Amino acid sequence: MSPETRTIGVGLISVGWMGKLHSRAYQTVPYAYPDLGLATRLVIAADTAPSRVDYARDVLGFAEGTTDYNDVLNHPDVDVVSVCAPNFLHAEIGIAAAKAGKHFWIEKPVGRGYDETAAVQEAALEAGVVTSIGYNYRHAPAVEHARKLVAEGKLGRITNVRAVFFSGYASEPNGALSWRFDRKLAGTGVLADLFSHATDLCQYVVGPIAEVTALTSTVYTQRPKLAMGSGTHFAVIENGEMGEVENEDYAAALVRFGPSAVGAGAVGTIESSRVAVGPECGYQIEVYGTEGSLKWDFERMNELKVCLGRNNDEQGYTTVNASPRHGDYSYFQPGPGNSMGFDDLKVIEAKKFLVAVAGGAQENSNIHDAASAAAIVSAAETSSLSGQWQKIEEIHGTTAARA
Repeated sequence: MSPETRTIGVGLISVGWMGKLHSRAYQTVPYAYPDLGLATRLVIAADTAPSRVDYARDVLGFAEGTTDYNDVLNHPDVDVVSVCAPNFLHAEIGIAAAKAGKHFWIEKPVGRGYDETAAVQEAALEAGVVTSIGYNYRHAPAVEHARKLVAEGKLGRITNVRAVFFSGYASEPNGALSWRFDRKLAGTGVLADLFSHATDLCQYVVGPIAEVTALTSTVYTQRPKLAMGSGTHFAVIENGEMGEVENEDYAAALVRFGPSAVGAGAVGTIESSRVAVGPECGYQIEVYGTEGSLKWDFERMNELKVCLGRNNDEQGYTTVNASPRHGDYSYFQPGPGNSMGFDDLKVIEAKKFLVAVAGGAQENSNIHDAASAAAIVSAAETSSLSGQWQKIEEIHGTTAARA
């Protein structure tokens, strides 16, 4: 290791799927980005389940483990903390991390609504810590290329946008009544879970959303109960005791982009479902302009459909393969066709976070992005109840595409 290499101490809170993914991402950063001069040390991990604490030490490679997340926040060797706990703990832990002076990478939604998210934002700003939010899809090289095409005016004036995030993780009627369906624990349902991702992508590529009107529905109003911590929302329970689903399965919205957006004045639709049969991770964005359009689908994340020009001899879409010319692709694969995957996007996310922590470029998603997404989710829920358009006050400091 070079004497100029900076080692950043990592703490982890919650050793589930996402916690494991964060851990691997931190460990991969020095290999994928050796020129950054950054290294990571997995210091301590916390989980309420002792077996997961053991896994963090014995398999993931953390030096220490604990069942109390405060031990992570109080550890002197921890510089950054990953918050991967269930939604209802995000705000509590995020605020505690800020007060402890720890930079934190937190999964979305940061709070169970705008108020909780704004409280985390306030705590982070007061503490002066660097934040990063788990909007990993925006880091796909094809998305970065789409953002560049829009910013450079290659599509002309943006007229309309369509974003969809359909998933089938709750399409089974006997899927367990996990915390995701409990308003006290999760807040909103698909709005916070999937719709917020789609709003982030729209804002990252096109710009801030200024107005929204929405509707929601709950397709399965009851599900079989599941004891907390005994399974996941993928569990299927036959002939179980039924309980009420307290939040929405489906959401759709009309939006208008604000005057500061690259796509100022454009309109769009955002739609999300957690009960769709067919799409597994059907996350798509389409952007249309006066001179062209583009389409991206996460299930084919290494491809971008592009049409440039109204009067070409060849009309229709060209499939552009992600390549070393796009985003961070070159750090993972040598040429087009050697596809990247979901885990690689978390490595890019970790890299952007660590670079910002080390005083470098601020290209990471941040707490302002989370607050902006939460404001849109809140406005969409309000609109679904009132049937009225809701204006959204622009939040400054986000990474939204601006003119």
